[in-house]
Amino acid sequence: MHVARSRIIGAVSALVVFAGAAQAGTFPDFGYKPPSSYTGPIFQLSQSYPQKLPTGELPAFFKLLPSPLTNNFEQWRPYAEAAKKYCLEGNVESDWYVQKNTVRKWYHVPWQHYGPLGREGIHGLTKEAQIQTKQLAPTQTTTGQTFAVGIYNDIGGYTIGEVWKDSQNPDPSVTSKPNSFHNGTVVCKPLFADIDLKQVPFLVNPVLWQAFVTDSFNSANRSIKPVALIQMDFAVRDSRVPGTGWIFGTFQYNGAVTGKPGWDNLVPVGVMWGNDPEETGDSYTNKQPTVTKINPDIKQSAINAKPELPPTHLGWNGRLDGPVDNPVSACLSCHMTAESPQLSPMNPTFQAPDKVPPIGSKEWMRWFQNEEAGTPFDAAAKSTDFSLQLDGGIANFYEWKCTQDGVFVQGGNACQHTNLKLKLMKSVTPPPTIYKVERDQVLEQLH
Repeated sequence: MHVARSRIIGAVSALVVFAGAAQAGTFPDFGYKPPSSYTGPIFQLSQSYPQKLPTGELPAFFKLLPSPLTNNFEQWRPYAEAAKKYCLEGNVESDWYVQKNTVRKWYHVPWQHYGPLGREGIHGLTKEAQIQTKQLAPTQTTTGQTFAVGIYNDIGGYTIGEVWKDSQNPDPSVTSKPNSFHNGTVVCKPLFADIDLKQVPFLVNPVLWQAFVTDSFNSANRSIKPVALIQMDFAVRDSRVPGTGWIFGTFQYNGAVTGKPGWDNLVPVGVMWGNDPEETGDSYTNKQPTVTKINPDIKQSAINAKPELPPTHLGWNGRLDGPVDNPVSACLSCHMTAESPQLSPMNPTFQAPDKVPPIGSKEWMRWFQNEEAGTPFDAAAKSTDFSLQLDGGIANFYEWKCTQDGVFVQGGNACQHTNLKLKLMKSVTPPPTIYKVERDQVLEQLH
C-alpha cells in the first residue's frame, strides 16, 4: 500500500504541474518532466479531436488489400509498404511531434501520462515491456526495456474524442458492440529499445531518440538517455476483413538495409487479420531466435520470408509478433483483450503459475479466437475495440480517481461518493501486477 499511495501522489502532482507544461488542454501532456538542463522540444498531447466523423476517401492503401486474403506475404507487400508510408509521411520530418505534421492529422490517447509507466516529456514515450536475454539475438546477453508512442489518424481521433467527450466520465460504450472504431481508422506505433546496441546486430546504424526514461526496467529513477528505433506497429480498421474487422502489421529495424541511420531501415515482419483459432500446436514457438521459423499451417498471418528480415521470434507458434513483443502471444491476440474494466490478463501466461492453462488447451485458446470489432473479451466489460491504449488510459483515470483517499470530509474516496456506474468501472479482480516499482524517496516525503 505504501508504494501504491506514493504512486498516486506522484501522479496527482503530474496533473497539477504538467497539464500546462506546453499548451494547456483538457488532458495532461505527460507525467515525467525532463530536468531543467534539457532545452529541446517538449511533447504535447495532440487532443484537438475532430468534432465530426471525417468523410471522404479512405487511406489510399485500402485499395491494395489482397483478395483473397493469403498467408503469402509477397501478396501483402505493397499494402504493408504503403501503410508504412502512410504512418511516416510528415511524422519523420516533424520528429513525431505530430501537431507539426503538414500531411495529415494525428492524435494521441489521453491518460497515458499516469503512473510508473507513464509518458515522458520529450517524445511522449510510455514504458512498455522488458526485453529478455537472447530475445533479439544470440549475442544479446543482457536485458533491456522498450518505450513507445502511439498515434491515431483523424478517423480514429474522432472516436477517441467521443470516448473522452466528458473528461470526468470516459465512455467505453462508444467502442463496444454495436459500436466500434470507424472504418478507416489507422493506428501507428514506433517502439524504441534501451539495450546494449553492440549486442544486437540489426541495430547497427540506429535511429536514436533522446528520452527521459528509467535506468532499467525495474527502476523508478529516470535520466535522459538515447533509445533506438527497433519496431513499428500499425493497425487498420477494415470492415471487409472477416472474423475481426482489423488488420495488424509490424516492421523490424535492420540498419544493414541502407547502411545509414533512417526510417527506411524498417523492414516488414508481416501482417495478420485473425488468430488461427484451429491451430493449437506449439512446435514453431521460438523464444530465442537464431532463424525465423515460419509456420505454413498459420493461415491468418503472412510473414516476410526474405533475408531482409533478421532472425526474429514471431508470436505463439508462428503467428505475427514484433521483436520486442511476447513470443507466446500475437498482435491480435493481445489487443483482443482490450476492454474496460480489463477483467482478464492480456495473455494466458500473465497469471499465477497454477492458473496458467495447458498450452493449446481450450482454456489457452480463449486468447486465440477471432472476435469481431467491438466485442468485449469478457461479457461483463465494455470493449475498447482492440485498443490497449484506450483500455489503459481509462484504467489509469479510474485508478487515480478512485484512490484519492481522504479528499472528502466524511472520508472515503471518489468512487464511494458517486454513483454505481463509477464503481463498476474498477475491476474487482484486476490482473496481477507484472512489474516492480520503487518510487523515489523524494516522493515518499510528500505524505
